[in-house]
Amino acid sequence: MPVLALLLVGFFAEVAVMIAVGNAIGGLWMIALLLVGSLVGLSLVRRQGAQTMAALRESVLRRQQPHQEMADGMLIAAAGALIMVPGFLSDVVALFLLFPPTRRIVSKRIARKAEAAALKFEHERRFGAGQVVEGQVVDVDAEPVVITDRRELT
Repeated sequence: MPVLALLLVGFFAEVAVMIAVGNAIGGLWMIALLLVGSLVGLSLVRRQGAQTMAALRESVLRRQQPHQEMADGMLIAAAGALIMVPGFLSDVVALFLLFPPTRRIVSKRIARKAEAAALKFEHERRFGAGQVVEGQVVDVDAEPVVITDRRELT
């Protein structure tokens, strides 16, 4: 549900910004600006993607784990998808993801969240999901009760 709400808020914010920009500079200029932004963004995605693929290839040849390169590739793909969505806010977010220093910040934050989720999953797998089972403690060192008459059972 929060994802749907976030998408709806994002959609309405994009429409509001496009209306404001359209009123300020005109509808045709707004469309031209969106097209230019998409073309520039796609060329940046292509260049950053090629650099990331080269870094991935290099880390594999060095027999290193390509964690950062994989995260960069995922974020560049997300930026490419955001560039294709018409709107100024999505283009700004995409440019934020295409800029290497900010992309590193985002990827480190995602890695921390994924690590925390993995630790939680491992803890729940080992020890259960924290369910409480009602019962009572029985002392096994206590002397056993011996029933001699069956009438005591009823």
